[in-house]
Amino acid sequence: MSFVNPIAVPVVAAVAVLATILMAGCGEAQVSAGNTQNRAISVVAVRLELQDLVDEIQALGTAGANESVQITPRIASIVTRIAFEEGQRVKRGDLLVELENSEIRAGLAVAEAALSETRGLYNRSVSLASTQAISASNLEQLQAAMQVNEAQVEAAKARLANTMIRAPFNGRIGLRRVSPGSFVDTSTVITTLDDTEVIKLDFSIPETFLGVVAEGMNIVARSLVYPDQLFVGRVASIDTRLDPVARSVQVRAILPNLDGHLKPGMFLSVNLQRDRGPVLVAPETAIVPERGLQHVYRVVDGKAVQQEVTLGRRAPGLVEIVAGVSAGDLLITEGTHKVRDGSLVEIVEKPSADDRSQLADGKL
Repeated sequence: MSFVNPIAVPVVAAVAVLATILMAGCGEAQVSAGNTQNRAISVVAVRLELQDLVDEIQALGTAGANESVQITPRIASIVTRIAFEEGQRVKRGDLLVELENSEIRAGLAVAEAALSETRGLYNRSVSLASTQAISASNLEQLQAAMQVNEAQVEAAKARLANTMIRAPFNGRIGLRRVSPGSFVDTSTVITTLDDTEVIKLDFSIPETFLGVVAEGMNIVARSLVYPDQLFVGRVASIDTRLDPVARSVQVRAILPNLDGHLKPGMFLSVNLQRDRGPVLVAPETAIVPERGLQHVYRVVDGKAVQQEVTLGRRAPGLVEIVAGVSAGDLLITEGTHKVRDGSLVEIVEKPSADDRSQLADGKL
C-alpha cells in the first residue's frame, strides 16, 4: 500500500505552473529584444555640400607715431630760453630751446675777425703776385692761413648752432621737463616731439595669412576707446622674417589721424579675412572622436556606416573635412551617440525652436 503526501501534490503543480510562466516570459523577452534590435533609430542628418569657407582672425596691434623723438641737447649748458608751449604744433626748424652761448658767440667774433684780416691780406697779395712783389710760397702760406680761419669760423658757428635746439620735423610738443636756468647735458630730456598726423600700426599675423595680406591693401582698425568709429588705413610694409617660435610675421599699416584721436601706445584690433574657396564643411556635432581618431556616420541604404575622416580648419560650429567623405554624402549630426556601425536609422526632421519649446512644456 503506497502512501501519497497530500501536501506534495499541490507543490508539484505550483512548480510546474511557475516553470511554464518563466518559459513564456523568456520567450517574450527574446521576441522583445529581437524587435528592439530591428527597430530603426531616429537621427538627424545633413547632406554634405561644397561651401565657401572664410577664415577670419582678429589681430591686435600697437599704435605708434609716424615720427617720434626725445629732445635732448648736444652740449652741456644752462637753459636761457624756452620757446615752445606744451602741446604746441611746431614745424621743422622752429626754435624750441636756447642755451647759454655768450662765450661761444665771443669765440665766433674772434674767428670772424681773424678771417677778415687774413682774407684782406691774401687779396692784396694776389694783386702783387703779378708784379712778382711777393713770392708764390708766401702767397700759398697766406691762402692756407685764410682757409684755417674759415674753418675756425665754421666750427664756431656749429658750436653756436648746438645752443639753438630746433624741431627736427613737424609735430606736436609733449610735456616740458626743464625750466629756464636748468643745467642740462646730453642725457637730459627737455621734451618730446611726435608726428601723430599719421599713425603706424604694428600687428602680427599667422603665417597662414601671408597670402591674404599684401602691401597697399586697405584695412579697418577699431579701438575700445572709440567703439563706434572705424579707422581706415593701408598696409605699408610686411616684415621680411617670421618669428620661428610664434610662426607669425609683423605687419605695419599706416592710418591717417588728422583728428588726433589716436595716440601712440593705444591698442587697436584689425580683422582680416581669408577666402579659402569651396570646401567640404560639416557641423561639429557630426564628428565622433574615438581612440584618437575622428569619425562620422554616413547614412547608406538606411544604415549608419562609420567612416574615418581627416579634419581641417574650424569655424564657429563648423569644421572642414579634408578627406574621408565626398560631396553628397549624408552625415548624421544628431543621434550619433545612439548608433553603431550598421545600425538601422530613420532620418527625421530637426525640430524647430518652437517645437523644442513645446516639447519642454509637454505640449507635444
